[in-house]
Amino acid sequence: MYAYVSIDCRRPRSRAMTAVVPPPGPPTPGGEALVTELRWIHDMIRRDLGTVLRLADEVTAGASADEISRGLASLAAQGPLWQLKINCLRHCRFVHSHHGIESASLFPALRAANPALGPVIDRLEADHRTVSDVLDAVEAEAAGLGGPDEPAVRGRLAAALRRLADELLPHLEYEEEHISGTLATFEGPTG
Repeated sequence: MYAYVSIDCRRPRSRAMTAVVPPPGPPTPGGEALVTELRWIHDMIRRDLGTVLRLADEVTAGASADEISRGLASLAAQGPLWQLKINCLRHCRFVHSHHGIESASLFPALRAANPALGPVIDRLEADHRTVSDVLDAVEAEAAGLGGPDEPAVRGRLAAALRRLADELLPHLEYEEEHISGTLATFEGPTG
């Protein structure tokens, strides 16, 4: 009934192949736990991005107005437009928050632990700014779902989500490849 565009959001190739900076010491159990947590969060971001992309495809390429109306009338939270809007907004806010924590806490700690990571951290921070702009565009379009410009909003939202995938997925892989060695040497949270 619906046509889906297949996008593999699991672990895409990096935008550019660069050398991984060697860690400043051996991994520690706490540091390994931090790497596991980082990868878990990134996998969740990838999975959620795949979900909102599929929802965008459904409402832009296949769902009739009657199908959408029936879904919304039966249970608004289960309707495709509602799900698309809520999932886009939730995903964007989560990624904004995750990147904010990395920029404020993780990146300074990585710089202190391994100064050779400076150029890597600079690139990651630049990526965060780029991704933030794209997230803002996705949020703006998602907020317009259900409004008077509905058909145009759907197309713009789908395009913004594809741009998000183009920017975010390579960023996640680059980050994992380049900071995991140093992150694995951290002691991890204490408590």
